[in-house]
Amino acid sequence: MVICGISILNSKLKELSEIGVKDSKKLSPDKRTNLAYLIKRKCISYKIAIVSVKEIDERISRRITLNRLEELKMAEIINELGAEEIYIDAADVNEARFGTSIRKLLNFNPKLIISEHKADERYPIVSAASILAKHERDSIIARLRDTYGDFGSGYTSDKKTINFLRQWITENKSIPSFVRSSWETTKILTNEILYNRKLTDFL
Repeated sequence: MVICGISILNSKLKELSEIGVKDSKKLSPDKRTNLAYLIKRKCISYKIAIVSVKEIDERISRRITLNRLEELKMAEIINELGAEEIYIDAADVNEARFGTSIRKLLNFNPKLIISEHKADERYPIVSAASILAKHERDSIIARLRDTYGDFGSGYTSDKKTINFLRQWITENKSIPSFVRSSWETTKILTNEILYNRKLTDFL
């Protein structure tokens, strides 16, 4: 999981839209690469947090939800960057609660915290941070492909990813080191292939 925050002057915000900053999911990898370079030049500072597979899996034993883990990582980034106005893409179904939780984790008191769903579609500064995070993820995926071959995007919706994981578990009787054991897709495939238990057995 990759999370990013950027700090930028208000006077520079308009320039983000002018260079084509928008929701990272709507941009090609090449476009994200070009924009990432420009964003880094325009912002005051930025911080990227890469949350490892191990840390995500270990949160289970620590009884920390994925949303809470994101809150903690976002708060770390915000504390390091510092800003009077903060815009957050809320991970919680309750966007206001998400913003309140993060505020409690900060070591300073910002004037404004905006926590909204799909904030990366509404606010260029959130879009810019999303582009840097997505660009970093693209780079990580590219390095993994060099080692393990083309496994697709790594998302549940990608059949290539699912077929890769299915074949790996079948041949190795384990999951790849870069795949979360706590991922629901991993659990389903592991139960199906290794233990002959299908999803319907749990319903």
